[in-house]
Amino acid sequence: MAVDGRALWTISYGMFIVTARAGGKSNGQIANTVFQVTADPPRVAIAINKENLTHQLIREGGWFGVTVLDEATPMELIGLFGFKSGRDVDKLAQVGFREGQHIPLVTDHAVSVSEARVLQELDTGTHTLFVGEIVGAEMVVEAPPLTYAGYHARKGRAPKNAPTYQPEVKAELTPAPAATAPSYQCGVCGHVYVPADGDPEHGVPPGTPWENLPPDWVCPVCGAAKDAFSKA
Repeated sequence: MAVDGRALWTISYGMFIVTARAGGKSNGQIANTVFQVTADPPRVAIAINKENLTHQLIREGGWFGVTVLDEATPMELIGLFGFKSGRDVDKLAQVGFREGQHIPLVTDHAVSVSEARVLQELDTGTHTLFVGEIVGAEMVVEAPPLTYAGYHARKGRAPKNAPTYQPEVKAELTPAPAATAPSYQCGVCGHVYVPADGDPEHGVPPGTPWENLPPDWVCPVCGAAKDAFSKA
């Protein structure tokens, strides 16, 4: 039986920010693989790509934090933690967070936060599965959490280091009428700029053609410049 990637996409996931600290360096990243493995004592497991800075900090520091994101989480926050590297950007300087016992916990758009001490790790190939014992957890707000399916419904795309990443496969589309302005897709995060929709949240009204976007306009998800886009 062949492997149909669409079958794997039907597995349910959430959307989380995993944080870590070691040697005075703190960082966080978007993760969709966080799950509880035992209730007493409470333990969770997370999957983190070996190339990510957060992976290095978890392994060196021995602790990690988990923020469960709410449904209202803006794409900019997901872009900051999902498509930018902590080696280049101080992510925590751009968001609200509080100190846990050992590491920072992101509070912006948080449903809950928790902190765990690493007990075990399992090499799974591109990722390491860290198992940790929860030492502290609390609700921040009573709100529905953001699901991975909900994120994708908002045109979200898995970063290349995510466990669920699959290369983009462009479907064959019916050619649009000549009068329809073409859409453009970000080569970094996959966000599609549709002229009919514009980008009202950033001052671009619906109906604005690509050519009329301000020169300093950037991708609302990952912050990439216009030259990172190509015709969809």
